[in-house]
Amino acid sequence: MTRALLLILVLALSGCGLRPVYGGGQSGSVAQGLRTITVGKIPGQVGWLTRNALVDRLGGEADGQGKYRLDVELDDNITGFGIRGDSATTRERRTLRARYRLIDLATGEVVLDATAGSDAGIDVVSSEYATVAAEQTAVERLVLVVADQIIARLATFSAHTPAKP
Repeated sequence: MTRALLLILVLALSGCGLRPVYGGGQSGSVAQGLRTITVGKIPGQVGWLTRNALVDRLGGEADGQGKYRLDVELDDNITGFGIRGDSATTRERRTLRARYRLIDLATGEVVLDATAGSDAGIDVVSSEYATVAAEQTAVERLVLVVADQIIARLATFSAHTPAKP
């Protein structure tokens, strides 16, 4: 009975039409599509970190061969909460949100307009240096999470967009 059920499950999964997004590895259509995207400059230190993470995940710069440009606007906030009796903050939340637009360079048309974001909690301790270091570590992690979200959406877009000649 279990073998029959397993066989039915295997046959059902093979016919469901699911395909791996990165099928074909670096020579696959999605990976090649991602390499046609150039990333615009993003101001500030957090912007620099975000741009580097995006370029790394896209497979490097398109070197003038880009079909698309990715424009990213960041909103980076730190909010204090967890107030003690002496009005000192004991906890912070760092939030990083990105609005990104994928622009077709041939037409100037925005073909994708979406957002990504994440947040992290930070303990505020008596050492100001330790708190600043924790805030920096948090933003470095948030940048990677947001970059992964953007790349996942771009990969989905690339998988469903026919290649242009």
